[in-house]
Amino acid sequence: MLERELKKGSAELLILSLVESRARHGYEISKLIEERSGGALRFNVASLYPLLYRLEKRGWLQGRWVEKEGQRRRRFYRLTAQGRQVLASQRRGWETFVEAIRQITRPEHA
Repeated sequence: MLERELKKGSAELLILSLVESRARHGYEISKLIEERSGGALRFNVASLYPLLYRLEKRGWLQGRWVEKEGQRRRRFYRLTAQGRQVLASQRRGWETFVEAIRQITRPEHA
Protein backbone atom coordinates (compact mmCIF):
# COMPACT_ATOMS: atom_id res chain seq x y z
CA MET A 1 0.00 0.00 0.00
CA LEU A 2 2.73 2.49 0.97
CA GLU A 3 4.74 1.65 -2.15
CA ARG A 4 1.71 2.33 -4.34
CA GLU A 5 1.09 5.67 -2.62
CA LEU A 6 4.75 6.70 -2.99
CA LYS A 7 4.64 5.79 -6.69
CA LYS A 8 1.41 7.72 -7.15
CA GLY A 9 2.85 10.76 -5.39
CA SER A 10 6.02 10.77 -7.48
CA ALA A 11 4.58 9.96 -10.92
CA GLU A 12 4.30 13.57 -12.08
CA LEU A 13 7.86 14.35 -10.99
CA LEU A 14 9.20 11.28 -12.78
CA ILE A 15 7.41 12.03 -16.04
CA LEU A 16 8.26 15.74 -16.06
CA SER A 17 11.90 14.91 -15.33
CA LEU A 18 12.13 12.46 -18.20
CA VAL A 19 10.76 14.89 -20.80
CA GLU A 20 12.85 17.80 -19.51
CA SER A 21 15.76 17.18 -21.88
CA ARG A 22 13.79 16.06 -24.94
CA ALA A 23 10.39 14.93 -26.16
CA ARG A 24 9.51 11.30 -25.49
CA HIS A 25 6.58 9.01 -26.18
CA GLY A 26 4.66 7.15 -23.50
CA TYR A 27 6.19 3.72 -24.01
CA GLU A 28 9.69 5.21 -23.86
CA ILE A 29 8.82 7.03 -20.63
CA SER A 30 7.51 3.80 -19.12
CA LYS A 31 10.63 1.86 -20.10
CA LEU A 32 13.00 4.57 -18.80
CA ILE A 33 11.26 4.62 -15.41
CA GLU A 34 11.67 0.86 -15.15
CA GLU A 35 15.29 0.84 -16.38
CA ARG A 36 16.54 3.78 -14.33
CA SER A 37 14.92 2.46 -11.17
CA GLY A 38 16.48 -0.95 -11.65
CA GLY A 39 13.01 -2.44 -11.99
CA ALA A 40 11.81 -1.07 -8.65
CA LEU A 41 9.26 1.20 -10.34
CA ARG A 42 6.98 0.18 -13.17
CA PHE A 43 4.15 2.06 -14.80
CA ASN A 44 1.86 0.08 -17.01
CA VAL A 45 0.69 1.86 -20.11
CA ALA A 46 -2.95 1.77 -19.01
CA SER A 47 -2.17 4.02 -16.02
CA LEU A 48 0.55 6.10 -17.68
CA TYR A 49 -1.42 7.49 -20.62
CA PRO A 50 -4.25 9.00 -18.56
CA LEU A 51 -1.59 10.76 -16.47
CA LEU A 52 0.13 12.08 -19.60
CA TYR A 53 -3.22 13.41 -20.87
CA ARG A 54 -3.87 15.11 -17.50
CA LEU A 55 -0.44 16.75 -17.52
CA GLU A 56 -1.09 17.93 -21.06
CA LYS A 57 -4.51 19.29 -20.09
CA ARG A 58 -2.89 21.23 -17.21
CA GLY A 59 -0.49 22.81 -19.70
CA TRP A 60 2.62 21.17 -18.25
CA LEU A 61 3.24 18.99 -21.30
CA GLN A 62 2.61 19.52 -24.96
CA GLY A 63 1.89 16.45 -27.08
CA ARG A 64 2.43 16.04 -30.79
CA TRP A 65 1.61 13.08 -33.02
CA VAL A 66 4.55 11.83 -35.10
CA GLU A 67 4.32 9.35 -37.94
CA LYS A 68 7.38 7.56 -39.27
CA GLU A 69 7.35 5.27 -42.26
CA GLY A 70 7.10 1.64 -41.25
CA GLN A 71 6.14 2.51 -37.67
CA ARG A 72 2.88 3.22 -35.98
CA ARG A 73 1.93 6.75 -35.03
CA ARG A 74 3.22 7.91 -31.63
CA ARG A 75 2.45 10.88 -29.44
CA PHE A 76 5.60 12.63 -28.21
CA TYR A 77 5.41 14.82 -25.12
CA ARG A 78 7.64 17.78 -24.33
CA LEU A 79 7.85 20.01 -21.28
CA THR A 80 6.24 23.45 -21.54
CA ALA A 81 7.47 26.61 -19.78
CA GLN A 82 4.79 26.11 -17.14
CA GLY A 83 5.86 22.47 -16.83
CA ARG A 84 9.46 23.57 -16.15
CA GLN A 85 8.26 25.75 -13.28
CA VAL A 86 6.19 22.92 -11.84
CA LEU A 87 9.11 20.50 -12.20
CA ALA A 88 11.46 22.87 -10.35
CA SER A 89 8.93 23.27 -7.55
CA GLN A 90 8.29 19.53 -7.29
CA ARG A 91 12.02 18.79 -7.19
CA ARG A 92 12.48 21.23 -4.32
CA GLY A 93 9.57 19.67 -2.48
CA TRP A 94 10.91 16.13 -2.90
CA GLU A 95 14.43 17.17 -1.88
CA THR A 96 13.04 18.75 1.28
CA PHE A 97 10.92 15.67 2.00
CA VAL A 98 13.79 13.22 1.42
CA GLU A 99 16.15 15.27 3.60
CA ALA A 100 13.57 15.37 6.40
CA ILE A 101 13.16 11.58 6.24
CA ARG A 102 16.96 11.19 6.21
CA GLN A 103 17.27 13.38 9.31
CA ILE A 104 14.63 11.42 11.18
CA THR A 105 15.92 7.97 10.24
CA ARG A 106 19.65 8.51 10.76
CA PRO A 107 21.06 5.84 13.09
CA GLU A 108 21.96 8.38 15.78
CA HIS A 109 18.29 9.42 15.95
CA ALA A 110 16.84 5.90 15.87
